[in-house]
Amino acid sequence: MKQIIALLVVLLATANGLAENYPYRADYLWLTVPDHADWLYQTGEKATVDVQFLLYGMPQEGTVEYTIGNDMLADDTQGRATLTGGHATIDMGTRRTPGFRDLRLCLKLNGKEYRHHMKVGFSADQIKPWTQEPADFTAFWKKGRDESLKFGLHYSQEPAPEYATETTACQLVRLQLNKEGQAMYGYLFLPRGAQAKSCPVVLCPPGAGVKTIKEPARHRYYAESGCIRLEMEIHGLDPRLSESQFREISLALNGRGNSYLENGIDSPERYYMRRVYLGMLQCIDLLTSLPQWDGRNVIVQGGSQGGALALVTAALDDRVTACVANHPALSDMGAYSEQGRTGGYPHFNRTPGMLTPEKLNTMAYYDVVNFARHITCPVFLTWGYNDNTCPPTTSYAVWNTLRCPKEALITPINEHWTSDDTEHRQLEWILGKLNHK
Repeated sequence: MKQIIALLVVLLATANGLAENYPYRADYLWLTVPDHADWLYQTGEKATVDVQFLLYGMPQEGTVEYTIGNDMLADDTQGRATLTGGHATIDMGTRRTPGFRDLRLCLKLNGKEYRHHMKVGFSADQIKPWTQEPADFTAFWKKGRDESLKFGLHYSQEPAPEYATETTACQLVRLQLNKEGQAMYGYLFLPRGAQAKSCPVVLCPPGAGVKTIKEPARHRYYAESGCIRLEMEIHGLDPRLSESQFREISLALNGRGNSYLENGIDSPERYYMRRVYLGMLQCIDLLTSLPQWDGRNVIVQGGSQGGALALVTAALDDRVTACVANHPALSDMGAYSEQGRTGGYPHFNRTPGMLTPEKLNTMAYYDVVNFARHITCPVFLTWGYNDNTCPPTTSYAVWNTLRCPKEALITPINEHWTSDDTEHRQLEWILGKLNHK
């Protein structure tokens, strides 16, 4: 196992405006540095953190109020620490079981509140999932796959010149999934003038939400590097709809209590994500039908919900030769049903009535940790510790379950984002895994 620890402590996170700990162009900066450089400890070992707060680059003094709790769970400790000479040291204590602790900070200064948090892990390599695999797991998914194969491959495509360049062609694809007419859309990027049997194919499923395909040309460098790449959506909504139309649809169909991730969850056969998971395999059918496919290399790559779908596809489809996933969602979702356990996105513990035996049974058929056991191709997995969307506890539950060749890029400071450098590095990893024979 190759594990790379990237400790990026200062301004790296400001490159992404969605990072809550490090707002873009903020006047202030928190520095929280644990006494273990990799932010990892053994159970029973005490963690201490040096805390510093800078305003306009200058260390500040004041009283920091803090709470501590297990990853994604309620606070169990609170206290105050005085910034003296701009520094304070906080004792985070320890854990007796494998998992993460979260230090949550608040400083009141000049009439404003400044908040921050950081997580450290304890015996993280021993984190095991709560979710168990159903006895008929493999048979359930084989039955679904047989149904989609019987329906066959049906799609249409049209040029999307707005995303094309001199070196890259782009097409908008509509893939029909079943006789009811349900579909998925995707932008297909191809190296312009690619010869037959010359290109690896890369499937990129989306993050969670009802939304358009975000910045479809952002990863056009895959096609510029000789790969065919399909940027997907999963709801059958034409990505050319306006932002306001997507917002209206999302408000109507994706609120708390009526989210698509809750739709039909009382039954494994009727759950919304069944069509989505099987649709990923139909996307592979489409990609491998293209005359430019090299006949050897099939890669899946995505983040969050897209990371989950990448891992699911790698488990269900033996044509997949490599998988890249960032902070996978839909991982150990039912763990919240046991007191003191941390579960994964979409955090069903926040919606009353979601952790019933019937719903937990369905979750097990769709949980990424159960698919992770069946992946045989190489996997590149990356995640951060400060993530409160797909928490590190559940990323480790996936990582520790994988039995295939695997590599990790762990970036402790990261919340629910990856840098452009990390995403380019993933392409380099993919190119290094290609079979050229």
